[in-house]
Amino acid sequence: MAATRVGQLRACDRTRDLGRVPCAALLDAVGDLDEAAWTAKEYRQKSFNVHRSTQSIVLAFIDLEQWPNLAIARDVGWERLGNSAEPVMETIISRNYPPGGVVIRAMAVRLPAGARITPHVDEHESLRLSHRIHLPLVTNPRVRFFIDGVPHRFEPGRAVEVNNQMSHSVMNDGSSGRIHFIFDYLPPDRLAGPALAKSDAAS
Repeated sequence: MAATRVGQLRACDRTRDLGRVPCAALLDAVGDLDEAAWTAKEYRQKSFNVHRSTQSIVLAFIDLEQWPNLAIARDVGWERLGNSAEPVMETIISRNYPPGGVVIRAMAVRLPAGARITPHVDEHESLRLSHRIHLPLVTNPRVRFFIDGVPHRFEPGRAVEVNNQMSHSVMNDGSSGRIHFIFDYLPPDRLAGPALAKSDAAS
């Protein structure tokens, strides 16, 4: 599929609409997960205080201690969701970004009913250089994603790039959980480390 890259997320933009994405298979795979899968690994919650109220299923994650070398490992979430998540990521990237980059993080994240993510800015260099992409899978009318103090309501099945260099937070005041599939794409012009073998990166 040819890329149709129209515009880029500028420093002054809060979001960039990436369009609707076929994600029924990913939604089904997430729906089939048992409850234990959401709490099996809590590295992200324990390492990043602002995410302590979230529950994550990590597919791939960069080793920050080895940055700027790109040491990316596939986690157990890849076995559960990789087959359905990979086409979703490929579709979003091919439509909106230059080819040849690397997905350095990928995860499904659930914010339970009544939970919040407090205001923060993503400060690590890998987060500043990459594109932070959200694909809402499950939400409710009382979820609000605040960016630079402005509330946003994201539509399930429609991908959006979020400006993670602005202060952002999330509140779920609804009675059901919110689930987003999130990944970070490091484009080829921003690659800081050696090229990765296909087996080492969720690309």
